[in-house]
Amino acid sequence: MSFHVSITFPFDQIEHPEAFVSQDAVVECARAAEEAGFTAGSVTDHPVPSYRWLDNGGHYAQDPFVMLSMVAAVTTKLKLLTNIVVLPYRNPFVTARAVSSLDRFSGGRFIFGMGAGYLKPEFKALGVDFDNRNDLMDEYIRAMKLAWTGEDFSFEGTGYTAVGNRVLPTPVQKPHPPLLVGGNSKRALRRAAEFGDAWHPFFVPKAVTDTARTANIETDEEILAAIAYIREHCAKIGREVPPEVICSGTFSMKGEWNAQEAIDNFMHLKGLGISGSGTSVWTDSRSEWCDNARRFGEEVIAKLD
Repeated sequence: MSFHVSITFPFDQIEHPEAFVSQDAVVECARAAEEAGFTAGSVTDHPVPSYRWLDNGGHYAQDPFVMLSMVAAVTTKLKLLTNIVVLPYRNPFVTARAVSSLDRFSGGRFIFGMGAGYLKPEFKALGVDFDNRNDLMDEYIRAMKLAWTGEDFSFEGTGYTAVGNRVLPTPVQKPHPPLLVGGNSKRALRRAAEFGDAWHPFFVPKAVTDTARTANIETDEEILAAIAYIREHCAKIGREVPPEVICSGTFSMKGEWNAQEAIDNFMHLKGLGISGSGTSVWTDSRSEWCDNARRFGEEVIAKLD
């Protein structure tokens, strides 16, 4: 089993606009990631975060579909990953159209990482019911899957109704791009089993989850228990092949980072039955970001198989 590694793009670092907030930055970082051999490059999703969250360790985010379209235009093989789109933030048919367009025009390179979200002030600013976000997410996945068939469809949703609509062209990937379902709660694990091509967990300690309103998963035992729960639910619903497990970031390139530590981290995850993970580069320099990405390709990715 190959182990797939994604890299987080630095375009959210608006405090360093000369380095990362430009078309030149997209071109250089995207091509460095592709040349290094990363499976995918990823971006995240926070259209209107609260200042309290931002001022206490949060981060800005560019529009994920815009940024990945720009990346697609200057690469040929690198896959395009949302890590993650907060699915309840947008009407599902608007999202389905964005996904179809990006996958079609990139030649089938989109990977759709998604989650229910956790920032209550952002939900409020967008006019979305925070307490209903899990029900909305399940509903929206069903709605999008109908839209991606390319056939005429009808769907009764929460505050919207499709009464004979059609979305064309369809995605290149059939029946749709891979759906990586994020979240650590039991509800999220069941959702991954019911709708996902992969479970896309964020392994974090309790100190982080207390502020992020998500269940903490940190130890090997907790990871294996979650995977077992997904498989049990698959058996209950008649799904023969459980979803893969593709993690969010589990290694950061900071300072004089150690390649062997990265290899050990990923190989350990692989031993747990996980098929992919992500990494990031901590720097305020575009050239250093690209140099680290290339070094990671030579010293880590090339030695994983």
